[in-house]
Amino acid sequence: MSGGGGGNAVLRRVGRRAESLLRRARQSHQLAFVGLLALTATVSSAALAMPGFIPTSILVIPLLLGGLLLRFRALVLLTFCTLAIGSYVVSERAANLPKAGFVIVLGLIGWIVLTGAKVRSRLGVQGTRGETMLMELRDTLTAQGELPALPAGWRAEQAIRSAGGASFSGDFVVSTTRGDEVLEIALVDVSGKGIDAGTRALLLSGAFGGLLGVVPVEDFLPAANHYLRRQDWNDDFATVVHVAVDLRTGEFEVRTAGHPPAIQFDAWSGRWLTRDADGPLLGLVEHPDFTVNRGQLKLGDALFLYSDGMVETPRRDIGQGTDRLAGHAERLVAHGFKGAAAELVTEIGGPGDDSAIVVIHRQMNPADLVITEMQADRTGQQKPSRRRRSAVLRQLKAYTA
Repeated sequence: MSGGGGGNAVLRRVGRRAESLLRRARQSHQLAFVGLLALTATVSSAALAMPGFIPTSILVIPLLLGGLLLRFRALVLLTFCTLAIGSYVVSERAANLPKAGFVIVLGLIGWIVLTGAKVRSRLGVQGTRGETMLMELRDTLTAQGELPALPAGWRAEQAIRSAGGASFSGDFVVSTTRGDEVLEIALVDVSGKGIDAGTRALLLSGAFGGLLGVVPVEDFLPAANHYLRRQDWNDDFATVVHVAVDLRTGEFEVRTAGHPPAIQFDAWSGRWLTRDADGPLLGLVEHPDFTVNRGQLKLGDALFLYSDGMVETPRRDIGQGTDRLAGHAERLVAHGFKGAAAELVTEIGGPGDDSAIVVIHRQMNPADLVITEMQADRTGQQKPSRRRRSAVLRQLKAYTA
């Protein structure tokens, strides 16, 4: 046991030293170049001294490391040095071994490494820093899409799936709360899909996230349109559905900019209501006019915001897709719409387009339902319809499970 623990401690120390050297190499390009040149010379000498144990192809290792650590000019110099040393090492090998072929392969590997480094040099970074920056931007976009914590009695979920399974999506969500009383959510769909729209989505997510909760509710879409017009993106545009929900009363306002309308589930009637709100695409009109659709989320009601990738395909229009979305969502009523966003994106979202959905649910109190039904029976009021009773029973099962 003690021997194993000592071996692990040695490995950890070696790992820490290697990480320290790697950080220093990234900070000092001269040190990295000298170190890789020394490594090339060392492995070449070992290949000459022990040809039966160390292959000449070991020279590929410092070349690949150079692609991760060096700037472009230093990498070019290291590549030429590696080719020269590799040619000498091969020339000293037995006559029956392929020599020209190895030099050609080593040269091709060097060309591939240089090509990748040339692309990264356009960003002003070397090695994997460019990829790290993209991952940080992706994480920023994901973090901005996280919905805020809501008071008791409310639940909100969102799910996004990019076309082709890419990490970047043209659909994104920004949200905020105003004094824990008003929830604001905007679901945005940037023209294009997947990685092609990802860069514009990253830019707009920061801008729209800064506007949301700062400007008045009715001014959000005009302000977003003005910002998009300033970018001068020619024919590129964005669609948005923006909702503000009063968490005290359940009253909400929906505004859209060229986006599919929100749909509301009425728990008491079991019906689905389309919340139409006309408005032009963002970025195309100088002074657009956005209408508002007002409603209220009662206990058990839910509001769905979604992108066109959820309901529209080349073989199906938005109307049919919306009916299909509502039909599938109705199966989740018995579960209180818990996990509905992720399931709907998986089951309904089109594989060839970005898909996003937000579900806002005002949860129902089962005790209030029982009291209401008992009072209605005692006062002789008209009994609720079978459809309404079914909806009530589904909600009771969901929240007493």
